[in-house]
Amino acid sequence: MLKKITLASTQGFCAGVASAIEVVEKALDKYGSPLYVRHEIVHNTSVIDDFEEKGVIFIEELNEVPENQTVIFSAHGTAPGEYNKAKTRGLKVIDATCPLVSKIHREAVRFSERQVQTVLIGHRGHQELIGTSGYVDHSLLNIVEDESDIDALELDPSKAIGYLTQTTLSVDDTQVLISKLREKYPSIIGPPKADICYATQNRQNSVKDISEICDVIIVCGSPTSSNSNRLKETAQQLGVESYIIDTVDELDLSWLDGKTSLGITSGASVPKYIVDEVLARIKDAHPQAAVHQDETIEKGIKFPLPSV
Repeated sequence: MLKKITLASTQGFCAGVASAIEVVEKALDKYGSPLYVRHEIVHNTSVIDDFEEKGVIFIEELNEVPENQTVIFSAHGTAPGEYNKAKTRGLKVIDATCPLVSKIHREAVRFSERQVQTVLIGHRGHQELIGTSGYVDHSLLNIVEDESDIDALELDPSKAIGYLTQTTLSVDDTQVLISKLREKYPSIIGPPKADICYATQNRQNSVKDISEICDVIIVCGSPTSSNSNRLKETAQQLGVESYIIDTVDELDLSWLDGKTSLGITSGASVPKYIVDEVLARIKDAHPQAAVHQDETIEKGIKFPLPSV
């Protein structure tokens, strides 16, 4: 019988996602629909569906936007060439790039200006990594996703080498790769710790905490969300049965059979109402279960909005 439900202390929208969503809402108020957004503003199915109902059109290529229209660039960041394309087509660009991603872009530019051979750690094909790659001199760029990629690197140790990481990866996610890079290239330099995305690491820490006291964990998050998938993987690596669901409709109550303590967490792009709906469904089935949540350490964090 389920006795306890523990909500991860840190979950739901991070400041970067909250800012990006507010940008789209303000732009809808100001410009009306249709409103164009390049790539999904954040990686969450419910958020995207809600915006599409309001007249937002998500596009992959700028040539899908009529000339002289407004286009929003997503929170994941956009390569500099896209800004130039938008300008030549007379498009008004509203930049919703997360400020923490923008910091990585600036570091990438500094590396290239100093001719630093740059290793980008991240998932190939992820929009953030694609965007950041655009800020690195192509002749200096090396993308690393796993240890085999590091084995294959052939950098010149007599010249400067540096690394940067995708922000949706936590310190835990990258430490093995960074250690291997340092073994191979002892002089390699990295970004300051301040460049690490606090939201990703906080959610990783929180799921570790609840993994110590729970025998099953449900992660609210979309399949396209890197940080949501890592929460599930982290719980599984700690030996806790774990499931990821996009919406409450995917919840299978049989997962709780024979369990006494449930943990619920969510990715950085998941609306609070998704977690509330999941919790309500579970409480209906297990009214005797007590609910507990510690206060989030992210309370009050807010990023300034770009001009809309």
